[in-house]
Amino acid sequence: MAERFVEKPKDPISNWALIGVYVFNDNVFDAVHKIKPSWRGELEITDTIQTLLDQGHKVQVKKVEGWWKDAGKPEDLLEANQLILGDLVHNNEGIIEKDVKISNVLRIGKGTQILEGSVLQGPSIIGENCTIGPQTYIGPYTSIGDGSTIEHSEIQNSIVMEGASIECDELITDSVIGRNVVISKNNELLKGKRFIIGDQSKVVI
Repeated sequence: MAERFVEKPKDPISNWALIGVYVFNDNVFDAVHKIKPSWRGELEITDTIQTLLDQGHKVQVKKVEGWWKDAGKPEDLLEANQLILGDLVHNNEGIIEKDVKISNVLRIGKGTQILEGSVLQGPSIIGENCTIGPQTYIGPYTSIGDGSTIEHSEIQNSIVMEGASIECDELITDSVIGRNVVISKNNELLKGKRFIIGDQSKVVI
């Protein structure tokens, strides 16, 4: 059972940290209405939890074993992606055409097609129902969400979320690309793109 939670205290009372993953029932709504902004001027989730405790509700914690990463910034997301992909187990449920080169550990989802002339380097993961290629380079340390289409492009150390469409004849690296983003090309030749792009966006480069 929990006793007390403190959000980013000026004077830390322990070396423990909250990892920011919570599960509540509907009692949380009443507790939220009873709290006031903290010294930071924000309504703190930890004050809400403390109110639940004070009201006699059951609050439990689970200690996380192993590594933990605060993924609040794009570079943190990419580092977490690398850590996760480092433990990847090879598994191919897709369709791979001839003249495709694969190296290191890859996971390829059902319904995904890897077209001719493409190069896949792991550790990387490609979701279900994707089309990769032709003439496309993926990886290492790249995660591609379900339903994405990537052709005539090169992507390294990046996270591409579901439904993205990329065709740009360019190197994209160290990027986080949101859901249903469209990246297309024009006739200007530019090298080495880095993107932090939100959902439903369209980019022409």
